[in-house]
Amino acid sequence: MDRKRRPGSKNPSFFSHEFFIQNHADIVSCVAMVVVLGLLFNSTQPIASLFVTLGHNTTSIFSPTPQLVRYTYGIRDLCVVAFYTLICIIMHAVVQECVLDKINRKLHLSKTKTSKFNESGQLLTFYIISAAWGIEIFRRDNYLQTIKQTWEDYPHVELTYFTKFFFIMQISYWIHQFPELYFQKIKKEEWKRRIAYSTIYLVSFLAAYLLNFTKASLYLAVPHFVIEALFHFSRLFYFADKTSISSFGFSIWAIKYVLVRLCSLIFIILTFIYGLKKSELETIDLINGNFNTYPVRIGCFVLASFVQIWLMWGYINFQIKRFKEQQEQKEQERKKKLELSKEEATKRTPQLRKRKVN
Repeated sequence: MDRKRRPGSKNPSFFSHEFFIQNHADIVSCVAMVVVLGLLFNSTQPIASLFVTLGHNTTSIFSPTPQLVRYTYGIRDLCVVAFYTLICIIMHAVVQECVLDKINRKLHLSKTKTSKFNESGQLLTFYIISAAWGIEIFRRDNYLQTIKQTWEDYPHVELTYFTKFFFIMQISYWIHQFPELYFQKIKKEEWKRRIAYSTIYLVSFLAAYLLNFTKASLYLAVPHFVIEALFHFSRLFYFADKTSISSFGFSIWAIKYVLVRLCSLIFIILTFIYGLKKSELETIDLINGNFNTYPVRIGCFVLASFVQIWLMWGYINFQIKRFKEQQEQKEQERKKKLELSKEEATKRTPQLRKRKVN
């Protein structure tokens, strides 16, 4: 997965930063391959399975009737998250080199636009996969029957394989975003923004996973992934100078974004202020995984509300910036028209004088 070098360029020395950056995908692939190969041998299989397969299965193997396999969380999840963080780094490199780099060569964008184009391309891929994955969880587990099950069935301690793997991949993906700042040579000016949203996503999914609010998290995350996919889809066309498609996409996104934020706030209030209050505990029940106490409930409400407000603040800033850009474009077009009209007037003046003399 090494990027193509220009002819005549020197190969970076081993153990240098440049060598590690250029070959990081190959190095990570080798580490992941060693873990996978460990599954083939009896002596290493128990250790390798800690990293590859999901642990903390709560389904009894002695049950006389077949059961749907259920999982909870535990210390073994650290190994799984570490392994699938490596997988996310590999997939990031595959999408970058097989898709985005080829498109960039055709578009000939500036360095700043190339960085933003790559960011949107990576996030679009991830949001589409996450949205489709979440919708499939809704279908399999019948989450759309009634919204009351979010607080009436709490705590949601046991998860299906499909649901637990979803949260493992979410946590792994947002962790992998931090080393990618180094691997992709992101400018330090962009670090603050990327670290901010990666941290917010990571903390939100970690809190939902560890406090057993997975259903509430899915209700909030899936609609958000859909509109974010639409945003980055429109952004890609914007950088490709497809203004008609990007403007249409941004217009649809602007309307749906506000609706999703409003519905999300209503859902947060219903769940954490009214719904969970009915079954509130005085102290945390660690044995049953019930964290529905007043401090935890209000803390989750504040965190979820802060995320919605932060997203809305980013939306407002984006709309203001986009409005200014449109005004600048209109002003430039107006100046060009004035210059053209002046040039035409200067060209016509000698002709009019000749006609008057004749």
